[in-house]
Amino acid sequence: MLHPIIQPLIALIAGILILVRPALLNFIVAIYLIAVGVLGLLGLSGL
Repeated sequence: MLHPIIQPLIALIAGILILVRPALLNFIVAIYLIAVGVLGLLGLSGL
C-alpha cells in the first residue's frame, strides 16, 4: 500500500523546498494544504 507514505512524503518535499527557497513559502503551503485536503477527501490520508 502506497498511500500511508504519501502525506509524509509531501510534507518532506515541502519542507525541503521551503529551506531552499523561503520566498516560495506561501505557494508551497497552499499546495501542501490542497494536496492533503484532496488526499483526505479521497480517503488516502492514512488514518
